[in-house]
Amino acid sequence: MKEYSIRIDGRSRLQRLLEVGEFVVTCELGPPQGAESGHLAEKARRVRGSVDACNLTDCTTAMVRLSSLASSLIVQSEGVEAVMQITLRDRNRIGLQSDLLGASALGIRNVLCLYGDPPEAGNEKEAKPVYDISTTELISCIRGMRDRGELIGGGKLTHPPELFVGAAATPLREDSSIRIANVAKKVEAGAQFIQTQPVFDIDVFREFIADMRSSGLTDRCRFIAGIMPIRSVRMAKHLKEKVHGITLPDGVLRRVEDAADPAREGIRIAHETAAELKQVHGVSGIHIMTVAWEDVIPEIVEEAGLMPRPSPPG
Repeated sequence: MKEYSIRIDGRSRLQRLLEVGEFVVTCELGPPQGAESGHLAEKARRVRGSVDACNLTDCTTAMVRLSSLASSLIVQSEGVEAVMQITLRDRNRIGLQSDLLGASALGIRNVLCLYGDPPEAGNEKEAKPVYDISTTELISCIRGMRDRGELIGGGKLTHPPELFVGAAATPLREDSSIRIANVAKKVEAGAQFIQTQPVFDIDVFREFIADMRSSGLTDRCRFIAGIMPIRSVRMAKHLKEKVHGITLPDGVLRRVEDAADPAREGIRIAHETAAELKQVHGVSGIHIMTVAWEDVIPEIVEEAGLMPRPSPPG
């Protein structure tokens, strides 16, 4: 593997770009269901130059896959900065803290803290879920390790990790106080960036980000809005009817249903949404989730007017 270093005073490329106000582009890559690196490395090469960082999922939908830590190293060896996802499902606080130290020691600087889908959703339905601590406690744990060199139990670290910490949010149409409270607790714990569920209803998202602005959360944390290109009518209906946390308007569904080429229309909707989100005050970037359709990421970024990607400050 080629040597690739992102270490500049401990800050990742993603952190440095967000700190200077650049509009960032990240994407999601799914690790393979096997012990090989070539296919994932090829995915990284496809998106290199079109994104500022890419997320490596942590056994998403509770399916056994190559670890997010190993996958992050593979991607970074191809010159694409990684965001290592870490879920609470599979590790207790010892395992979580150990993996975080390992990630930092190996040059991974971005981590996204998630709850994790329950085991019964995946291919090891008899697995015992852990969920030793909450997502908020994990975020707080990372801040304590990084800023004070302290473990959850009070133990001291000889070398604190250097990590840029993210969390997830769901922009639903709900009471402002609930929406603000759900995000504020993560920011209070130490979240430095928030990635949202896919946005299809711009009006609902505008309400969400307006609440984040009015509460001062956009001044304390960077918000990256989710984008998901729709590949088929079946996928659009599934997102609309079955996936919690996603609001897909009737108008979007009709566009896909009426299109001669639903996949092409889905890509068009994605880059139109990305371009529109760039104009929303308080949005610091987009996060593209393609579900094994990585080939379309460069096109979405290009058509949204987000190329070329900026170089981070030194």
